[in-house]
Amino acid sequence: QVQLVESGGGLVQAGDSLRLSCAGSGLTFSSYTMGWFRQAPGKEREFVARISRSGGSTYYADSVQGRFTSSRDNAKNTVYLQMNSLKPEDTAVYYCSAGRSSYNPNDYWGQGTQVTVSS
Repeated sequence: QVQLVESGGGLVQAGDSLRLSCAGSGLTFSSYTMGWFRQAPGKEREFVARISRSGGSTYYADSVQGRFTSSRDNAKNTVYLQMNSLKPEDTAVYYCSAGRSSYNPNDYWGQGTQVTVSS
């Protein structure tokens, strides 16, 4: 059974940083592209970032480009999202995902972690 478990969310002030983690189990972690998505209240889930199987390639939404960085440690079956210069509009539930597709990693989802940025 595949499990993705996010952690690291919390309440911070605008300009602060947070690092989210997502630990995977039940899958060959290094065989999956990993993604980060978020969903704000009343809005649809949106793409944030993805990272290739090796970690050598990343892609970000325009809204987070230059502020967020994704990395992974395949030895630890963990993917990270470093979030800097947080803004109130970054407030959302953040989900990690895993997928065989290089461009749409949505085969498996975590339960989400809340990030709240106060102004």
